[in-house]
Amino acid sequence: MSQEPWRCSLWLFLFLNHGVASYSVPDSQDLHPLLQKMAEEIIDGSYLNALLDLIQFQSSQVWTSDLSHRVLAYLNSRNVAFTIPSLKAAMENLLEQRLYQPQKLLEDLRGTDAQQFHTAMKYLLEDKKDRLELDDIIIDLGEVRKQALQSPGVNRSLFLITLERCFQVLNPLDCVEILGRVLRGSSGRFLQPDITEMLPRDLREDAFKNLSALFKDLYDQTSAHAQRAVYCWMTGVLKTSSNVTDDSFSWVSAENLWILGRYMVHLPFEEIMRISPMEIGLFISYDNATKQLDTVYDVTPELAQAFLERISSSNFDMRNTSTIHRLGLLVCFYDDLELLDAAVAQVLLHQMIKCSHLRGFQAGVQKLKAELLEIATENQTLNETLGSLSDAVVGLTHSQLESLSPEAVHSAISTLNQVSGWARSQVIILSAKYLAHQKVLSFYNISQMGVLLAGVGTQAFHTMDRRDLMQLLRSATSLHVSDLSPAQQHAVLSKVMEAGDTASGIVKIQGAFFKEVSLFDLWREPGFNSTVLKEKEIRRSQVNCLAWKYWEVSRSSMPPFLLAALPARYLASIPASQCVPFLISLGKSQLDSLVLDSHKKNSILKKVQQCLSHTIADEYTVDILGNLLCHLPAAVIRRGLSPRAWATALRGLRDCLDLSPQQKAALRLRLLEQHGLPQNWTAETAKDLESFLVIFSGDELSSVATKFPDILQQTASKMAGTLPPKEFLQAVFESVRNSSAEKPSRDPSPGCHGIMAPSSNDIIKLAEANACWAPEDLLCLEEDTFLRSVELLGAVRSFSLAQLRKLKEKAVQVWDMPSSWREYHIVSLGRIALALNESELEQLDLSSIDTVASLSQQTEWTPGQAKSILQGFLEDSGYRVQDLKSFHLVGLGAALCAMNITEISLIKILEFRVVVARIGTLLCSTQVLAEFKRKAEVVFGEPTEWSSFVLQELGTIAAGLTKEELRMLDKDLMPYFQPSAIKCLPDEIFKELSAEQIASLGPENAAAVTPAQRRQLSMLQLQSLQRAIDGAKARSWLDAPPSASPARTPSSLSPPGVWVSRGLGLGYLLLVLMPKLVW
Repeated sequence: MSQEPWRCSLWLFLFLNHGVASYSVPDSQDLHPLLQKMAEEIIDGSYLNALLDLIQFQSSQVWTSDLSHRVLAYLNSRNVAFTIPSLKAAMENLLEQRLYQPQKLLEDLRGTDAQQFHTAMKYLLEDKKDRLELDDIIIDLGEVRKQALQSPGVNRSLFLITLERCFQVLNPLDCVEILGRVLRGSSGRFLQPDITEMLPRDLREDAFKNLSALFKDLYDQTSAHAQRAVYCWMTGVLKTSSNVTDDSFSWVSAENLWILGRYMVHLPFEEIMRISPMEIGLFISYDNATKQLDTVYDVTPELAQAFLERISSSNFDMRNTSTIHRLGLLVCFYDDLELLDAAVAQVLLHQMIKCSHLRGFQAGVQKLKAELLEIATENQTLNETLGSLSDAVVGLTHSQLESLSPEAVHSAISTLNQVSGWARSQVIILSAKYLAHQKVLSFYNISQMGVLLAGVGTQAFHTMDRRDLMQLLRSATSLHVSDLSPAQQHAVLSKVMEAGDTASGIVKIQGAFFKEVSLFDLWREPGFNSTVLKEKEIRRSQVNCLAWKYWEVSRSSMPPFLLAALPARYLASIPASQCVPFLISLGKSQLDSLVLDSHKKNSILKKVQQCLSHTIADEYTVDILGNLLCHLPAAVIRRGLSPRAWATALRGLRDCLDLSPQQKAALRLRLLEQHGLPQNWTAETAKDLESFLVIFSGDELSSVATKFPDILQQTASKMAGTLPPKEFLQAVFESVRNSSAEKPSRDPSPGCHGIMAPSSNDIIKLAEANACWAPEDLLCLEEDTFLRSVELLGAVRSFSLAQLRKLKEKAVQVWDMPSSWREYHIVSLGRIALALNESELEQLDLSSIDTVASLSQQTEWTPGQAKSILQGFLEDSGYRVQDLKSFHLVGLGAALCAMNITEISLIKILEFRVVVARIGTLLCSTQVLAEFKRKAEVVFGEPTEWSSFVLQELGTIAAGLTKEELRMLDKDLMPYFQPSAIKCLPDEIFKELSAEQIASLGPENAAAVTPAQRRQLSMLQLQSLQRAIDGAKARSWLDAPPSASPARTPSSLSPPGVWVSRGLGLGYLLLVLMPKLVW
């Protein structure tokens, strides 16, 4: 954070001229009492108090030029002589301490008198851009306030002092507004359970309502324990004001329900059932009741049913359209389906589009939607009702979608294009139906598609008019471009740039789409600068490239966190006085993106620990650390976090996505110490710790599964697409199976007698835990269950090959032989396709690159399977290798590894050079990588000319280097090898690396060395490898001065006449500008 606004507040500059004050001694009566008081506070060193007195004086008096002299004269009369330098130094030191040690700011504010505190609070409350204008000096108080409220520690101090003193000094409404400012600036993290003990219980009604509204706004950022504490505070006040003494009557009135807002879900079941019909009816009739009920995302089925029952008892017609519209998220648990007519079912479905916001219980929601869908389409065709089915249409099977007419899809596009939850196979069918109604694929047509844009074929994108695609990139529809497959994105890119006009194309590319831009085009782009990179995802080789290219753009002012980008030895020079600004600035960035080298990262973390004196004393220190919490050593998590710091730190640690096993073990022990064994946890504890459930043992999770099955299952659903530990998956599986109401089928398939096959509900709840089904269970899936669940099952990453083979058998049973499968069948299989043998792959229709691209998303193909996919595409599409475009190469993915040397040589350089990074992710054979390396030489020059960013871009292609080429590589380039490339290097070639080159690999690359490669190394090489693993070798490039250069940039990448300057700093500046770093 900038220190300038605070230094601008060194208001003593106003009346200090030069040298030592030497004015005649004034009569104290000549000085206004407030200024006299201010001068005395200057003498005492109470500068904050003095500043507040000055602000108060200025609010009612006019500052005149003689006042500066009179204040200095008064100070001189007290034998206190100031020089400008000494006073400036004292003030700067004091105010920096208050900025970076906000605990002392809290002490100062506690020491202010009532008038000063009132001034401070009013100053915080003002929205206008206040300025103190004193002589020729202007102090921007508005900017000071803005910067102060952006400091996490200052915010915390202001929050605490507001609770302690504000309600006794200011209008309660003003105090609530101040609390709102500091709490919203902190994302609600200051709201710990014990804070509610400081909340006043005798607030005026208007202030209480405003404070309750603030807590409702921060509900999602508040821990479960804090939510319970806030609820108890609110209900305590409401019960007192209700004056209800008879326990047979509920204190919950219509108005109290409205005040509770989202906290109404904390009402006990028994209390809800006691709410009088008149009060619940009055509440439902409120205009804002629907808005409130739309936000009860964590309501449970039991509580929702209780509210629905009370609403029904109030004489509201539960089948009336107006009533249904008022139910909010309660509609997700509607159960009065007997004799329901189609019109009411459609109304319910329309309201249920909001049910995706519920925290869990989605299996039950999907089941209810399916039942309502069946009722809504009675005696009508799908074509007639499609536009009125809301997002229940995602429950339609492939055959139902295929039965739709293009006209029906076209008419319902305004609904279909907004629905979330489509499977990709469904999107393919609907897009084909919609485009069948269009004669020309234009910008207008695809701009209507919304979420269905991903169903447009890769080839179709490439045949569009370039101007239409450019318009697409500038339109609101571009938000959906990130949903396109890499092949589709490259089809758009190749069309946008086919006229050679990269300047107009690259700059307009946003988000995830940008990472597909080739290094070749990026390097040649003349009009690019670091500011253009905002809102773009970028891969590491692009960052490295741009760092060298644009180093001269910004060297002058370096924020503290960029010290991390300097050579490691620079970190030691950071003085203790700069520790806090260094930590704050670094804590706001993502260290893994900012610093790619482990040796450098370790140096930074050592400096962080030095700054902290190897301990984290309180919550203020946690505020300073920010994202650095994720990098705390296990020992610090275990013993270095004080009890005061722990609660705040835990909130930050739950957002850490990649904790090490040692950190997880330390965290588990600390949690068990604090909360005890899971069998003793409360529901609030289980909710607050749900992010950490994966680190507990199977026995510990068994207790959670027994006591809180819904919480465990909700946690599992949030982890779809990840690979949680097997013990966690097993606990989730047992939880779902134990609560399942399913029974063995009365008419089972042969061999399935007595087997309880998975139901659709089970599969939705289990997510990745579906991997715990026995292979025989999966083969016994009912046909309808398979059709509705195939895409979910195909996304399970933990399935074994035996399980995948059973699911493939089921697919053949349901869809017939692979020769009859359509594109959407193949796409929906996901990982199940890995079970197809070579013969079955040869039966597939692979004429579409989109079909092939869906298969190539899987990376576990055998060489024989990959060859079948490659040959199938070439034969079915009619393309020759020399005809392949860049998007074909991307779509083929791992199938490219099945090409022989002759075929690779036929790939056009023009197409190859824009997809090098994609090909560099493939784990191909040595012979194939060697041939790709030869093509890379045509683009980037000989290996001796490669720069660091070229080596990063090439990825595994670099494993195609010969032993002679590898020996000639500069040791400073070794850290830029990708670990995957190290693994792919043949043993006999890897051993040709010198001991110095091996020592320069860096820890990640050294850790990637395989046992077979190790066995080929000499004793000296093994010692170097160990040094690289330990990160002990301080490589020369780390300790070189900032102007040090890497290997020269290949001339084939340099535009004619351009001199390429090099340096480290801007690369990290670019990283900070990135919302996300990939690859």
